[in-house]
Amino acid sequence: MSKSFGAFSCALLMLSLTAASGAAQDTTELARIRRQVEALTRELESLRLGQDVAPRADSSAYGLGPAAAKVYRVRQGVSIGGYGEVLYENFAVEREDGAASGRRDQIDALRAIVYVGYKFSDQWLFNSELEFEHGSTDQAGSVSVEFAYLDFVPSPHLGVRAGLLLVPMGFINELHEPPVFLGTTRPLTETALIPTTWRENGIGVFGEAGDLSYRAYVVNGLDAIGGGSSNAGGFSAGGLRGGRQKGSRALMERPAVVGRIDYTPGGALRGLLVGGSAYYGESGQGAADGGTGEEIDAATAILEAHAQYRAHGLDVRGLFAHGKVTDAAQVNAARSLAGSSSVGSELRGWYVQGGYDVLRPFDFTHELMPYIRYEKLDTQLEVPAGFTANPANDRNVIAIGAQWKPFTNIALKADYQIHSN
Repeated sequence: MSKSFGAFSCALLMLSLTAASGAAQDTTELARIRRQVEALTRELESLRLGQDVAPRADSSAYGLGPAAAKVYRVRQGVSIGGYGEVLYENFAVEREDGAASGRRDQIDALRAIVYVGYKFSDQWLFNSELEFEHGSTDQAGSVSVEFAYLDFVPSPHLGVRAGLLLVPMGFINELHEPPVFLGTTRPLTETALIPTTWRENGIGVFGEAGDLSYRAYVVNGLDAIGGGSSNAGGFSAGGLRGGRQKGSRALMERPAVVGRIDYTPGGALRGLLVGGSAYYGESGQGAADGGTGEEIDAATAILEAHAQYRAHGLDVRGLFAHGKVTDAAQVNAARSLAGSSSVGSELRGWYVQGGYDVLRPFDFTHELMPYIRYEKLDTQLEVPAGFTANPANDRNVIAIGAQWKPFTNIALKADYQIHSN
């Protein structure tokens, strides 16, 4: 059992609307004017509806959160945004079995993010995220490039993106700005099974067509064995997170593919988002079986489905994910894993959560949203023959808390979490 509360976060969002010269009539200029008119229409509709309906179900643009997408909203030139996150955790002194937990309370300058972008024209832009974790690299901290990519967007229906990309799966991996999601900490399913924050080098396409949006990339895949040039840790009994190569000298013996589609209708269903994503790649990355000398495929597939509704003071979200890893026994041998330390050949996780803004009926500008989340994750749903599953990896989490937003992009959160296995 553990308690976690006191997360603070702030994200910046800017929307720039400009008027085009009446003399410019070429196709590119008309397309730019059309996009700006659509943005202005959405803004006016949001003002007219007030708090009854959220502007978008996920507050994103082209798969990014409000602050990360700031560069898309400026006319031209440099764009700078960011957010900060501080977390205080007060842990239970005993585990459920009565043994001492061994955990001591802590407070952490968890993240400080800087978004830097440059818009060359309506069709070309660069966007990046620099992350500083845990306050200082002299102690437990680190500095990473979370994404850095170039976009070519000739049309809202089709764009090309290349560089260090966020893998478009689930909610949190792309929309990880704290004001966008409920909870002081990220769900386990979107940490261990969908290994947030998950970024890899690649190229792909994205776009929108009416109420549908999509992203499809080819990227360097996960590294199941680890120890290669990227220094990835490899898969473990706890999930796939250690297989991230983070774009750092990443092995790419076998590229991976990932795709996503979302449906966000308007009208009476405005505020709804329904979608899914799929990932497939061979994660052996050229490693050979020590006994046979054959290449280890470690084909890794992840499927996930998600839905969200944010309107009329409600914030309801659900996600289901399932993963499979072939050659798990060979991965175990290559990583010297035995017994209950086996990599899961199948993994499954899901959660549902909901909150309601109790201040909405009183027409306050602030938001106060009590929420609850139930989650179940098993990273060893199945293990290969000759190995056993550790019951500690079959986990349930109940989180009960509240979020206060004095402004849209400032969130103060507190919750009580009960972890069971």
